[in-house]
Amino acid sequence: MKRLLALGLAALVLAALATTFLWWTGGASKPTTVTVEEGATLTSLCPGLEKKGLVRGGCTTYRLFAKVLGSPDGIQAGEFEVPAGTSGAKLLDILQHGQPVQRLITIPEGTPSILVAEKLESVAALTGPAPVPAEGSVLPDSYGFQKGESRAAVAARMETAMTRTLAELWAKRKVGSCPVSTPAEAITLASIVEKETGKPAERRRVAGVYCNRLRMGMKLDADPTVIYPVTKGKPLGRRILRSELEADTGYNTYKRAGLPVGPIANPGRDSIAAVLDPEVNDYVYFVADGTGGHVFARTLAEHNENVRKWFALRKARGEM
Repeated sequence: MKRLLALGLAALVLAALATTFLWWTGGASKPTTVTVEEGATLTSLCPGLEKKGLVRGGCTTYRLFAKVLGSPDGIQAGEFEVPAGTSGAKLLDILQHGQPVQRLITIPEGTPSILVAEKLESVAALTGPAPVPAEGSVLPDSYGFQKGESRAAVAARMETAMTRTLAELWAKRKVGSCPVSTPAEAITLASIVEKETGKPAERRRVAGVYCNRLRMGMKLDADPTVIYPVTKGKPLGRRILRSELEADTGYNTYKRAGLPVGPIANPGRDSIAAVLDPEVNDYVYFVADGTGGHVFARTLAEHNENVRKWFALRKARGEM
């Protein structure tokens, strides 16, 4: 009897040692990606881990060891890279405390919505059709996503970010600084500012010029508003035609005073902020200076001289 008990005890010890060995030693033979959905638990995730060869000895045993020997922390949502040979203990630590794989899609400031949709479509890790968001509804930024997530879900996050940011900036606006009466009008003017200057330091000055023009009832005369109905915001790739300058599209600010009928791109946070708190100045004209920036003028005579210098520079460069 004693011998049987001793053998039984030895068997239990060996089983415990074998199970512990399975817990602490390697799992899958090759690197594996594990995706954890929001709200998942080790219990719901474990069958998938076992199927991938990451858990040895069965889920019941694995969960028991996780409870007894592992951290009490919950597992994180996200995508995780698990190296070949990762032990059960290390696997749990990765799921609880590891850095999820960062998958990012970046929307530059001033990107039109048609290109936002194309960018979403180009990301192979996303699924489903790519919607074309309403122009001006997306906040340019970098957005994280999980492999297999829908393109529509990522686009919705971009739109939510714009809604939140616009509400925040509108609440802080300098009232009376620019004749835009609604958040939608602010987005429209900010989209023009975004397309007109590539220099961050100029945004508030350019916004100040356009606010002055709106206040005076002058036409904005912004080239990007002529191009938008032709290409939906994509680069034109040529000079603007006389017929396009004459076309009354609702966007063409050479034909009518005031704002166009809607945004011509998705403006960034800084351009929106510039419109809601523009530089106080008395400039009403500006033209490119050849360095990526602009030279500003108060009178038409000054402006015409600046334009003459700009044309002379372009001719010297062989651009005209």
